[in-house]
Amino acid sequence: MIWTIIAIAVAGLGSAGIALILRKLSGNKLPKWTIPVFAGAGMLAYQISWEYSWFEHQSARQPAGTVVVSTEQIPMVWRPWTFYFPMTTAFTVLDVNSIRKQQVNEDTVAEFLLYRFEKQHIDRVSAQGYLLNCGSTELIPITQRKEPLLDKMRRLGAEDTLYRHVCL
Repeated sequence: MIWTIIAIAVAGLGSAGIALILRKLSGNKLPKWTIPVFAGAGMLAYQISWEYSWFEHQSARQPAGTVVVSTEQIPMVWRPWTFYFPMTTAFTVLDVNSIRKQQVNEDTVAEFLLYRFEKQHIDRVSAQGYLLNCGSTELIPITQRKEPLLDKMRRLGAEDTLYRHVCL
């Protein structure tokens, strides 16, 4: 986070420097208030650019054997541009190397880990184990002691990215 703050400050100083040079080149005909306006616009532009590149940056950092299975793009009132240009604020990654399949009765049941990344002031990462019945497409989260949380069960569609990567 400290590097982001430093980068924002440098963007502001650089933009203010551009305004100062333009002011001097115009023979001081540009008003003085253009300098702080350029500084603010430069800081805002850097912040927006950084926020929109967060998903690409984080997904590129994932190790081999992982697949992004879902993303979230939630518009925010304090970022009004997100209503027109959605920004990815969270995504879920499947650790393909963690998939363990076994036959239970006549169905194939897969156990695996999903990692959820959330963009906040400090990025949050959480891991959750799951069981997926490939026959009935039932997805059930499990505790660390491998106990299923049946009240949080949900069904996936056959076209769901998670289902395709785990069961097919």
